Amino acid sequence: MNRGTRDELLGRLAEAVGSVTVAHPTRVAIDGPPAAGKTTLADELAVVLRAQGRDVIRATIDDFLFPRAQRYPRGEYSAEGCYFDTHDYDALSRVLLDPLGPGGDRRFQHAVYDRTADTALSPPVTTAPADAVLVFDGVFLMRPELVERWDLRIFVSTALETIVDRAVIRERRVSSRVEVERRWRERYIPSQQLYFASVRPTDHVDIIVHNDELQQPVWETRTH
Repeated sequence: MNRGTRDELLGRLAEAVGSVTVAHPTRVAIDGPPAAGKTTLADELAVVLRAQGRDVIRATIDDFLFPRAQRYPRGEYSAEGCYFDTHDYDALSRVLLDPLGPGGDRRFQHAVYDRTADTALSPPVTTAPADAVLVFDGVFLMRPELVERWDLRIFVSTALETIVDRAVIRERRVSSRVEVERRWRERYIPSQQLYFASVRPTDHVDIIVHNDELQQPVWETRTH
């Protein structure tokens, strides 16, 4: 275990990215529960990598959702629905992960869905440099459909009560505390428990970031 400042953590993660030796863009997964701090960490890491001269592609699982009408066949608060019915992994692999991977042509799209408008997207196809870095955040990224497509795997871990409190703060402008707590306790947290029981995601990652104290994170490097 290592404990340090936020900047020290980001420096360690940037070193880990730099140590990856592949002949195609480096695909970095930042996995973890909702409200654990994945997106913030991914954004911060992207800033550090760009400052080092790397070409960074930032993308998120939220831009690879199925349309809303397809996401809730088991009900709005179903944990199984959250895990099985939410994300379009075929599209994610087809337009982003595979083109940036071994044998890919590096011609990618960073999104297929606009969550706010609940409409499909087809952004322009872009060609990535061979030394680019994809920094991708989201839930369930160590699923069997995806786990082999990452070149560096990071998991952001936070106590479940902490993520509920963070979610309430994050969503207070659009949802009541009662609504947020119900969504997290009935859908999101049980879906993470299902994920851990079926996949054991932390067994597959290279670095675990314990993010309970944002300015004093703890991290550990795994060897496989």
